[in-house]
Amino acid sequence: QIARIALADLSALKTFDPPLTSLRGATVDDIGRRGKFIIWSLVSADGEPVYLVIHLSRAGWIRWINNPSNTPPKPGRGPLALRLAFADAGGEIVGGVDVTEAGTKKRLAIYVVRDLLDVPGIARLGPDPLATDFTPAVLDAILDEAGGKQIKGILRSQSIIAGIGNAYSDEILFAAKLSPVTLTSRLSDDEVERWRGAAGAPLH
Repeated sequence: QIARIALADLSALKTFDPPLTSLRGATVDDIGRRGKFIIWSLVSADGEPVYLVIHLSRAGWIRWINNPSNTPPKPGRGPLALRLAFADAGGEIVGGVDVTEAGTKKRLAIYVVRDLLDVPGIARLGPDPLATDFTPAVLDAILDEAGGKQIKGILRSQSIIAGIGNAYSDEILFAAKLSPVTLTSRLSDDEVERWRGAAGAPLH
């Protein structure tokens, strides 16, 4: 359970209802990912589902701490954005996490929502290439709709394919032996399969 919550960077919190403090006493049920968003699925103290969603941007980290400090952090220009402390069923603190971001310009984002589609970035995401439902038919539809666009641009667009972005698209194209300026309309069946394999997408 979440025993303590300390927000050190108010600008990182992008939502207000439900409040961040409502997560106190919530139980962590699952942790997953949608695109570049890390999703904590929680059950609140009153038994309702709620989500803590974190986007780490370019320089964010989530660090496990065995003995999280009980001293409230000072708001300011430091790297800490959010600190959570966890307790077992007996109320004993068993560890925690610090959500931090290096640099002076903070892009990290934190959301507390009852519905994941209340996070604007998640609502705009396309299908995830690592999901089991990312079938060849789904990819074929994406390529057909893309028309004659360059494959690099398709891979970078989160609204078309979620979670790849700039750096991973370069690695995927290198592994698939494809030029980033290749037009999607000119991809052969073999090139599409090479792309699927390099991206880690299901083959069937």
